Amino acid sequence: MKPNVPETGAAPEEVGRRKGHLSARAAGLLRAQIMSGELPPLTRLREVELCAQYGMSRTPLREAFRTLAVEGLVDLLPNRSVLVSDLNQPDIEHLLTVFATIEGLGARLACEAVTDGELTHIGELLAQMVDLYTAGKRTDYLAVNREIHSKTMQCAANPILLSIWEGLLPRIERARALPNLDSKRWTEALIEHTKMFTALVARDGPHLEVLTRQHFLNGLPYLRQSIQVDSLGAHAGKMTRGTDLPDAGE
Repeated sequence: MKPNVPETGAAPEEVGRRKGHLSARAAGLLRAQIMSGELPPLTRLREVELCAQYGMSRTPLREAFRTLAVEGLVDLLPNRSVLVSDLNQPDIEHLLTVFATIEGLGARLACEAVTDGELTHIGELLAQMVDLYTAGKRTDYLAVNREIHSKTMQCAANPILLSIWEGLLPRIERARALPNLDSKRWTEALIEHTKMFTALVARDGPHLEVLTRQHFLNGLPYLRQSIQVDSLGAHAGKMTRGTDLPDAGE
């Protein structure tokens, strides 16, 4: 027996699926912008502007906010404002130091286990990064960058190390992207990646370990600057506005 659904309306379960899809889409878009640094810490997320931008009502957008709040990416304030969550500088620096050491070890082990096919694949990814850098497509660049780091850790062929690395990744990913908002650091990081790939091709584990650790630590000064500026209400580290907070729609 078919449910009694008005011809002019959708079934309740269909409406629920549609809202769930919209909520997941909004959460995905916002998550990508937050993780890439496009929406820096303390950015105010405005419902009206985001609803217009994403083409949806407030209900799925608010559900997306709740999802991101659980993930620790946004803060839901009592006055119903939504802010991109702040980064704790001391904690992030300690975490980045540990992460750099873990990935450095993974890079050294990868030199011992990487196959020719894996080297070819990583080389192709590096070529994509160069093209995306040239085109100024920062978000896409960061996505390929994450894939290179992930692939290198997989090449280490150490499941315990990979598990530890994957466990720390969500906590470090946003901070890792912030330095690349600075054009100078973005250029430096790409040059470092080419040197790291050269060491991987040469299977020079000790040298690649040092390069990988330094690759992360080189971003620390830019990360400190970004966090300090954002904590004062700057937008993308470029425009200060006193005690006002940056808006996502600007």
